[in-house]
Amino acid sequence: MSKLASQDRFIDLSDYGRSFGKMLANQLKNTRYTPIHVTLLFGVSGLTAVYCILENHYYLAAFFIVLKSGIDAADGELARLKNTPSYTGRYLDSVFDIFLNFFFLSAVCYVSESSFLTTLGAFFCIQLQGTLYNYYYVILRNKSVGGDTTSKVFEYKSPKALGNESQKSVDILFKIYTIVYGGFDKIIHAIDSDAYKVKTFPNWFMTLVSLYGLGFQLLLLALMLIAKKENLVMPFFISYSALIVLLIVIRKTLFKAKN
Repeated sequence: MSKLASQDRFIDLSDYGRSFGKMLANQLKNTRYTPIHVTLLFGVSGLTAVYCILENHYYLAAFFIVLKSGIDAADGELARLKNTPSYTGRYLDSVFDIFLNFFFLSAVCYVSESSFLTTLGAFFCIQLQGTLYNYYYVILRNKSVGGDTTSKVFEYKSPKALGNESQKSVDILFKIYTIVYGGFDKIIHAIDSDAYKVKTFPNWFMTLVSLYGLGFQLLLLALMLIAKKENLVMPFFISYSALIVLLIVIRKTLFKAKN
């Protein structure tokens, strides 16, 4: 929650890995390891979880999925500790997330013998859910006094590289980011185009929205694997999208956009 002013901080159900992330970042702050190294490490943890799913080692898979969420929190924390914010790390983190989500579901598809079409539907739903969470969260961060503004509400063009990164890397990763996330962003923006005009979102609402945060989604996936309910993963995440309608209705009803 360091990305928000104190009055805007809320209980983020998807951010359970933050304490571990801070601990890991503190261990690495005086070393040569960079936030990019940490991002690569959570990618390794995610791929290890994929392998464990394919081998039916569901408890280990759940462990590495949750570990991935903890490590995922560490790269941003390390960037703040070392005062090395970067768009390269921001986009690389997001690109890794979407590919790992696809690999997680593909592995579950294989072991549960689900149809690939249903798996694609579940993947689409997970990404749309996460996009709604990110949309509201980035709006709040941009409006919060002293909040983080590395992420933008509308990602239309490649940002100017910061001092510790190359413009070419930023441009390449931005292009990949817009290809894999652009469609989901457009859908959510179309459904709730005025959300960015709201002055702020109350803490209780953001806690409710955090049910769609990636960390919480992955926790649900891990719990289903532990319970050996891999056959329920696809139908669950598809039906879980019904909450999108409820959240947007709450937003439009209770928090009116200001013109």
